[in-house]
Parts: sequence; structure tokens; C-alpha cells
Amino acid sequence: MSRFDLTDFEWRAIKPHLPNKVRGVPRVDDRRVMNGIFWVLRSGARWADLPARYGPPTTIYNRFNRWRKAGVWNRLMDAIATAHDGKIQMIDTSIVRVHQQAATGKKGDRDHCLGRSRGGLTTKIHALVDAQGRPIRLALTAGQTSDIASAPELIADLPEGAMLLADKGYDANALRAAVKDRKAWANIPPKANRKDPICFSPFLYKARNLVERFFNKAKQFRRVATRYDKLAENYLAALKLVSIRIWLRGNESTS
Repeated sequence: MSRFDLTDFEWRAIKPHLPNKVRGVPRVDDRRVMNGIFWVLRSGARWADLPARYGPPTTIYNRFNRWRKAGVWNRLMDAIATAHDGKIQMIDTSIVRVHQQAATGKKGDRDHCLGRSRGGLTTKIHALVDAQGRPIRLALTAGQTSDIASAPELIADLPEGAMLLADKGYDANALRAAVKDRKAWANIPPKANRKDPICFSPFLYKARNLVERFFNKAKQFRRVATRYDKLAENYLAALKLVSIRIWLRGNESTS
């Protein structure tokens, strides 16, 4: 058994959310397939380099891709994240370098979330996490996109009475108004050029480091730390699977 494989606890949490209607020939063991997917995500290796114990690499990749298209990973992430602590939430972004093989995708109407900067191609991860640093919502944009671009989408379900923590990059009247409309409070330090006074608690703001810890945990998986996927949808699916693993490991350690 590889150290990247799912524990019994993790598998029991994931199994009920996988498709259970098997037609025709029985499919390859789901747990073995999931272990193969996580081996690739953690190691950063190519799908073709999967160890033989997980089965044919094409089977593992096709299952990952097919279930992404069917929305399985999105539903799994939503189901796991329903247990989040909504009273304190944090939002932030992190830049990831795009490998040259990810820049060879077909151009067209599809948004590949690729941005060009001095360091080359980059993608930006936008994340909303709870009071324990567990991801609630995730989004991708091109690397040069402003941090605040995905904020309205991420906080769409911010509960009444909650507090949103964010850095100065999110100090915008429009975002503060959106938080206020949800009857919540934005604890964001003011930019140096802000003229109207705002209410801000430096003490409560200290907890914001939890969103940075989430990014650090996620980037321990090499397929997240560097983007190899040509399609933004596949990279986001990989990020959500990693997020699910972060959730389950946290739950397992406290059970």
C-alpha cells in the first residue's frame, strides 16, 4: 500500500458519493482507481507513469476525466464541504506556474485560465476557507487577474452574521457592500489611500493565516503546485480532489 493511498476512513467518506449504477461489464475497482488518481496528484508524475498496481493508466485518466465531465468531483466537494464552519471565512489567492506542456491546448472560446507575466505563464487560484482553513469554494483565473475578481462568486453564500477576513487587495467598496448586503462583516485592513474610516480588528485578522496554510497543504500535491493540465477544468478538478483529501485528513485526525 502506498502512503498516497486512501485510508479506510477516507474511502468510507468518498464511496457513497461515487456513481453506483454499473451497466454492462463491471468497472475497475473504484478504490484502486481513486488511489491511482491521488498517486498522480501527489507525485506530479505523468498519467502514463502510474505504477502497475493501479491498473492501466488510460483507465485511471479516463475515469478522472469522465467523472469530471459528469460533475462527480464537484458534487463530492460540495458534499464534503457542507460541514464547514461558516461564522468566520477567509478569502485569498495563490499563483501557480504553468508548465510548458499545459500551454499547448487548443485555442478557441474556452477559457484556459492562462496569464502571461515576466515569469512565464501562470494561473491564479482563488479560495474561500472556513475557520479551520478548510476549503469551501474554489475558482481559477488567469494569473494577471486581480485578486478581487472572483470574490463576489466565492462569497455568494456567506451566511448572515459571518465575518469575512481578507488582505488589503480586497479593500474595495463594492466587496464591502456585497458582504454588508448578506448581513455579514468584512474585516479587511484599509489601503493606504482609503480616505473614509472603516471598522477593522487587527486581533481578529490574525486568523487569516489559515487560508495561506490551505495553499501550503494543497501545494504539497505536485500536480497542484505546478499546473500540467491543458484544460482549466481538469486542473480545477484536481484541486478539488486535493481539497477533499485535506478535509478528510482533518476530520480523521479529530475523530
